[in-house]
Amino acid sequence: MRPRPALIRHHLLVALLAALLLGTLLPATPAHAAPAAAPASAPGRAPAPAAAPATYTNPVSGQTVDTFPDPAMIRAKDGYWYAYGTQNPVFQSKGESGERTLPILRSADLVHWSYAGEVFTPADQPAWHGGSRLWAPDIRYADGLYTLYYSVPDRDTVGVATAPTPTGPWTDRGSVLPAPSGCASGNIDQAQFTDVGGQPYLYWGSYDTICVARMNGDRTRTEGPVTEVAQGRRMEGGFVVRREGWYYLFYSDAGCCDGGASGYQVKVGRSTSPTGPFTDDQGVPLLSASSKGTVVVGGDGRWIGPGHNALQTDLSGQDWLVYHAIPAADPDLARVPGIDRTLSRRPLLIDRLDWIDGWPVVRAGAGPSHDAQAAPVTTWDTGSTFTSGGLDGFRARGADTGAWSPGSDRDAGGLISRTGGGAAAGYLVSPGTAPARVRAEADLRVTAGGGSAGLVLAHRGAGDQIIAWLDRPTHSLVTDVLVHGRSAGRRSTPLPSGFPWGAWRNVAAELRGTRLTVEVSADRLHDAVATQTRSVPKAAARAGRVGVAARGTGAQADNVGATGLYHPVTRRVPDPEAGERLSAYSDEFDGSAPGPGWSWVRGPAAGAGTSGGDLVLPTQDAELYLGTNTASVLNRPAPSGDFVVETKLGVDNGPGNQQAGLVLYGDDDRYVKLVHAVLPVSHEDGQVTHVTEFAREGPLPAARPPAANSYGPMFGGAPAATVWLRLAHHTDAARDLHEVRAASSTDGVHWTWTGAWTLPDASAPLRIGLVALNTAGATARFAYVRTYAG
Repeated sequence: MRPRPALIRHHLLVALLAALLLGTLLPATPAHAAPAAAPASAPGRAPAPAAAPATYTNPVSGQTVDTFPDPAMIRAKDGYWYAYGTQNPVFQSKGESGERTLPILRSADLVHWSYAGEVFTPADQPAWHGGSRLWAPDIRYADGLYTLYYSVPDRDTVGVATAPTPTGPWTDRGSVLPAPSGCASGNIDQAQFTDVGGQPYLYWGSYDTICVARMNGDRTRTEGPVTEVAQGRRMEGGFVVRREGWYYLFYSDAGCCDGGASGYQVKVGRSTSPTGPFTDDQGVPLLSASSKGTVVVGGDGRWIGPGHNALQTDLSGQDWLVYHAIPAADPDLARVPGIDRTLSRRPLLIDRLDWIDGWPVVRAGAGPSHDAQAAPVTTWDTGSTFTSGGLDGFRARGADTGAWSPGSDRDAGGLISRTGGGAAAGYLVSPGTAPARVRAEADLRVTAGGGSAGLVLAHRGAGDQIIAWLDRPTHSLVTDVLVHGRSAGRRSTPLPSGFPWGAWRNVAAELRGTRLTVEVSADRLHDAVATQTRSVPKAAARAGRVGVAARGTGAQADNVGATGLYHPVTRRVPDPEAGERLSAYSDEFDGSAPGPGWSWVRGPAAGAGTSGGDLVLPTQDAELYLGTNTASVLNRPAPSGDFVVETKLGVDNGPGNQQAGLVLYGDDDRYVKLVHAVLPVSHEDGQVTHVTEFAREGPLPAARPPAANSYGPMFGGAPAATVWLRLAHHTDAARDLHEVRAASSTDGVHWTWTGAWTLPDASAPLRIGLVALNTAGATARFAYVRTYAG
């Protein structure tokens, strides 16, 4: 039995004794040898208590492993969180040159992590993989097993393995997808999701399509028709959650793995159905032939290419985005024998995920964190994981008070059971209380027919409490609110047919004011199979004890506790704003030629001039890209310090591979560019997609080896025939950098902002420029260039 968090109160945390021991063990094994394993603890022995961390600093995996790409995470039935990552050289700094295959980390608090093994080793990796590296794990719990999905890129498919515990032993279950899969592009980057009612789905796809299909009952194969739910330039990494009646499809786009030039961002769309149609917050369908908006988190110049996310919920109910990002100061790993490219360093990050006006965003729009932040709530005000071999101060109430007893099993560790009880309800309640505004939860199962198990909260006595029952006789989630010995009404919600009563199910209840929400799920991953929301009398919304209830025999419980409910953030941080217009750096193009101050690099461009109040630039068969610099750049000085520059742009349709827009230009190898680009779709011959591309070209001195010049794009919101573009420039004197963010709009009022790019040497000026390039055949019309104080 593995160690587990012990009896806890708010701001107290289980010790990380085993985890700390693990963290000090250097992997002495050579590359491709068996991994260092987590040390075992004596059965039933809980870690000694330790203070919960008040803060954390990203990357949270930094003290344990060098890199941890494409993270997935679960809170297992032993009370620990487990994270799973893409095959990577996680111990280079400890002298190990090879990779760990789907490495596993473990934490009691989401902040301090220890190494807990790997899913496969070279000795036991299934032969059908053909020696492929394995990527992008997704972890779920269902029917008493942990199910791990992973990408097998050399076989262009998704594999699945199951285990009785979160660290194995893993049983290979083969390929999830048929061949062909039915999805138009890469068969990687999968995520499983179970809908209300119990229907499982699998989402997968990469470069440039995400698809979904139903799964069979044991979640090991897709079946039935395949539905394309999203497509876009370099779109991949789908992850779906359900919240308040909406299905949210998180995904990443642009480049994941280009070191300091990676333009990855996490974006999201939503739908009222798990199979779509999904749209972004401007109503743009995720299937449209364009880039999309609704950025959840983008790079900020210190963290590059944040992406490939999962979600976790702490004990207070606060959601956290789980993702990787590349540190700008150290973006690359050392070369790995047998791999023909440099791998990007992509450690594990977590940050608070806020839901504002129905849309998720990291830290209210502040972006990835790089200094101390308030830590997730990972301790209860009152509760227990029952690892001590006793009842940990919980007290029996109601019928058959002697029927409660502690127990254990291989996965959960400690647990409590009610054996020999009759039909009357009995309760086991905590020694302490939780506040009226509360989140309570328990893992419950019922191993005997006719029994029922329930979560108790706001308990003041048998006649004053709220109970959420998993009621086996009626096959339902049943809530009952008792005030002064009288029921305020029982409410019943059906559970799915085939509901596995003998497997653990998490029951979580949130009481905010008089609104009670109860969810039943397997793994706390926003994929509840039953949800109930109701009002309760004001007299029932009170501080009280938490516990479990049982009728009949066979009720078992674990991980029972409650803490104060999180306080939601409801307002975004401000995006960059345009201040006073700076006329000396602006031009309305209402004369016979561009106004004074403009000059050309490699110009004037053929056909360039003013017409009808616009500046007209035909697209050139020319480039501004790394060593090929043949395009013309119309440019003028920019103000010093912080400023915002804006243009209104129309681009006539051409044959494809055209782009036009704004640049902040230092020279041919040092600029940022925001353009409306028309690009080919990778899996559709002759089809094009319209994207807002925000690109950086410049040196990467921290790369391995240092790069004199590198180019990387990120993608903004959907453009239109007329699009407004903004670049917001900030001089970061402390780091000697130009920092630039980009925004686009289709109406000049509502703006979609991206992450930031930086260029070194803030003393070297950038100039405001306009370009129209890549391929001849289209015409760009710029209505104005307006520059504002920042």
